[in-house]
Amino acid sequence: MTRFPTLFLSHGGGPWPFMEDRRVQYAKTAAEFGRLPQLLPERPKAVLVITGHWEAEAFTVSTSAHPPMVYDYYGFPEHTYHITYPAPGQPALAAEVKALLARAGFACREDANQGFDHGTFVPLGLMYPNADMPIVLLSLKSSYDAAEHIKVGQAIASLRDEGILIVGSGLTYHNMRGFGRAESKPVSYDFEAYLNEAISNPDAARRNAMLVDWEKAPSARLAHPREDHLLPLMVAAGAAGSDVGRRVFVDEVASVAMASYVFG
Repeated sequence: MTRFPTLFLSHGGGPWPFMEDRRVQYAKTAAEFGRLPQLLPERPKAVLVITGHWEAEAFTVSTSAHPPMVYDYYGFPEHTYHITYPAPGQPALAAEVKALLARAGFACREDANQGFDHGTFVPLGLMYPNADMPIVLLSLKSSYDAAEHIKVGQAIASLRDEGILIVGSGLTYHNMRGFGRAESKPVSYDFEAYLNEAISNPDAARRNAMLVDWEKAPSARLAHPREDHLLPLMVAAGAAGSDVGRRVFVDEVASVAMASYVFG
């Protein structure tokens, strides 16, 4: 039986692929995201995305068969508020995710209205530009408990054996006040070095412990004043089981490092 890897993707700022100047800035990310399907053993049946742009009081799964768009960004050109990515949902997968979490002791709610934010339609749009890959979303839990998000990943790990690609979408650096500032560059690289050391540790227990203790990393709170864009990594790592992670690539945009990882 084919087992899929899990991914953590640094999705970048806003709807960048739809802006010519930003597309130039993110040329490396665009090319690398486009190549990601080649890392997979075969075409997935569907993708489960945990994005840093959706959090709820309890873990929540998207159940729409035709998810809408979510334009959760500000100050961008008018045309970026009319982007469409008409990939289908998959209610059956949503039901399975909810059942797996329930079996592991997690309450899981349903949301029939949740749609694709840029943490979803940017990387998935570059991976599957034909919008023909079914996508289900799983929220973060707003209490931001890192260990709990790892356990949620562990609870859904069996999906990897069913043709489902699990993607955590966030950023290895996410300080809105720090983007574009020279002093942010060493912060972003120092913090990413800690993450890379953690995810590439061959001992999964040690890896997960390092991720739970992420605040002990160099410049941790300078890199993530809020950890919404880091927690998707916890879910991807939890779902990785004993599979070791590796860095797929690092891009540097707006004076900061943005790294993406694969497990398995």
